[in-house]
Amino acid sequence: MPEGTERIHNYHAEATALGGHLSLPFSQDIEAQAHTRLAQKGGYFSQRSEAYRLQSVLSFRSAYSHVAGNRSDKTGGGFNTLTTTVVEGLNVLEVVTADRVVGQTITEHPLEGLVPSISFLGTHFDNLRICGHRVELDLDQEIFGAKPAGDASYTRDSGFIGRVKGQYDRIRQHKEVPAELAERYNRLSSTLGTTEAAECSLVNQAAGGYPGKTFGHIIHIPGFGTISLGKLTVKHEVPHATTGAPTKTTFTLTMIDLKLGCIIAGAIPIGGGSTNGTGG
Repeated sequence: MPEGTERIHNYHAEATALGGHLSLPFSQDIEAQAHTRLAQKGGYFSQRSEAYRLQSVLSFRSAYSHVAGNRSDKTGGGFNTLTTTVVEGLNVLEVVTADRVVGQTITEHPLEGLVPSISFLGTHFDNLRICGHRVELDLDQEIFGAKPAGDASYTRDSGFIGRVKGQYDRIRQHKEVPAELAERYNRLSSTLGTTEAAECSLVNQAAGGYPGKTFGHIIHIPGFGTISLGKLTVKHEVPHATTGAPTKTTFTLTMIDLKLGCIIAGAIPIGGGSTNGTGG
């Protein structure tokens, strides 16, 4: 950047504590709860929702989200963005319950360079249970590792690729993995490191005495549906005209991604947030 030139940064962050759609036994959109969007110029915004209930399908005691964007006051600090969702007292069909689910994404875009650093500090599940059984989680908040050198993409970083491949292999090599799940992760594995997008999870493995089968971060419960925990995607876009570095990197986190497939059917993402931000 030429000396004396003021760096321009456009902030972006969006958070939704809960939303989705039911298709059975009735068709209904689930209105986004505690939805917050950050202004392009940054600042701080928050929303809160209390005592939500959707028939006997879904309820929570309270939920809130907040997003923030500002220039760091540290010497040499860049542009910080925070996205947080919290759901307390969650209950889905008396099958999935949690005292508290917190998803948090923190990025910093540097003054020199375009690819941000990423942190999931604060992200956790409190007393997540399935059919009353506690779910034990092996969390990996360092799945991305340090920001790649030379403004390179995370999706081309050998350390990140290796960690994600390990997650894929744990799913694909399970002796009882469903065919559709094996096909999906075979396809994702075949493109890993060759595209500017990747899917992974903050959960390496879930375990517990609950019914059903577990495949890494994915839990399938007969008569209920499928639960994906800590689902995370990264996508690099808009290469810089001179350096080729991505000017836009989007991180999207969904803490609990429910696909109900029983007498109640539908899709309910819980604790969803995304952040990117662009500049040059």
